[in-house]
Amino acid sequence: MGTILIAYASDYGSTEKMAAAAAEGVREVAGMTALVKKAEEVTADDFIASDGILFGSPVHMGGMDWRMKKLIDTVCSGLWMKNSLNGRVGGVFVSGGGFGGGGGGCELTMLSMLNNFAELGLLIVPLPKMTADYKHGGLHWGPYGRSADIDMKNGGVSAEVLALSKRHGKHLARAAKAVKGADIFGE
Repeated sequence: MGTILIAYASDYGSTEKMAAAAAEGVREVAGMTALVKKAEEVTADDFIASDGILFGSPVHMGGMDWRMKKLIDTVCSGLWMKNSLNGRVGGVFVSGGGFGGGGGGCELTMLSMLNNFAELGLLIVPLPKMTADYKHGGLHWGPYGRSADIDMKNGGVSAEVLALSKRHGKHLARAAKAVKGADIFGE
């Protein structure tokens, strides 16, 4: 049995819905389960018990939510010092309602979370462009959900984005299952 930790922060429910959809995808992979938690509830033990990590964040001023950053700074930093997560897989997703086609800062938010995954020694799982519904909310880094219209009125993420998030969760779980127990960085 393998586990994917899905840690997220959400303001209006869009990122939370994407997290739930990703968890559905994880559960479609035989032998895999999802542990879905709000960022402020995640512990070091949750990371240690996981074979893969999926982070979700709303976009705030072109960057990740402060709760995600706090999780990285307070929990992940200790794991980094001990090389505890080397060789696991990681992926990201975001929701944004700012100006611009995907919400201003979606890609930068993904990259800032992925930067931390690289520091932790995780194998980054992208979102291939041939994934169904990619055109509705895909970037090669992961899915993004447009949560507001062009007038900045919150409307939530689309059904296509939720379907894409589910596929991303399944893709990440399959990758985690494939590398589970492998000595990726053995010397």
